[in-house]
Amino acid sequence: MSYVSNLESNPDSTTESTSAAATTKPKLPVTLSTLNKLKANGETFSCLTCYDASFAAAMQVAAIDTILIGDSLGMVVQGQTSTLPVTIADMVYHTQNVARANSHALILCDLPFMSVATLERALDASQAVMQAGAHVVKIEGGAELAEIVSVLANNGVPTCVHLGLTPQSVNVFGGYKVQGKTDAQAEKLMADCQAVVEAGAAILLLECVPAELAKKVRDTFPVPVIGIGAGVECDGQVLVMHDMLGVYTRKPAKFVKDFLTDEHNETKDITGAFKAYHKAVKDRTFPTPAHSF
Repeated sequence: MSYVSNLESNPDSTTESTSAAATTKPKLPVTLSTLNKLKANGETFSCLTCYDASFAAAMQVAAIDTILIGDSLGMVVQGQTSTLPVTIADMVYHTQNVARANSHALILCDLPFMSVATLERALDASQAVMQAGAHVVKIEGGAELAEIVSVLANNGVPTCVHLGLTPQSVNVFGGYKVQGKTDAQAEKLMADCQAVVEAGAAILLLECVPAELAKKVRDTFPVPVIGIGAGVECDGQVLVMHDMLGVYTRKPAKFVKDFLTDEHNETKDITGAFKAYHKAVKDRTFPTPAHSF
């Protein structure tokens, strides 16, 4: 049936739709101030990767707090064996897609491999993704990023610094391995966090570090700390969307949980999975010790 014929058979339909929309309270945009307030109040926030408008719209319905356009798209969208082939053009394209369907979540965007090798590259890459719709850029590294973090902050670009297991350094690590297990590694991680926070980092993201170390980072530094495979005590949690929907091209990591088939997914669909994940993060029922190191 066409839209016109539907109106003819139900002339009140547009009035009902308009009325329903008018009584639905719009979701306020999540900002860095929002995340800082949540941290101060001991509340958590949710984050999922996203790469297109349709899934961004579903995440908005589920009230996901933050969205990461991850260079993980290289593996889950493009079929690459790592994140290394992803380009700035790829990140701009997917950020634009997500931004068009989002008015609620804070959007973080990865700067891909070698994008921050020099300050000039970092500025150019940050300009591109911020103009595409990102609110925060995410970069991988440690204390060596301090100057870049500072210059970006001074130019209106907030940064999320990704530490621990940094996938762009997979060839340095010799694989995807837990980081911060030894005293020396833990001390270096804390020193790296200190350096980038002092330089102006707005958010820290810890991947595959022991839960106790992640808790120490959260308690030590004033900025929000997002975890993935870093225990339940982080201020926020992130998962790759495909992983939490049970769409795997390889054996899932220990920290992954399938929320599509989760018993708390009331509608047994994708939006329901996003809602179940969001609630589990808010309630601190995810991650469990079984998902942590």
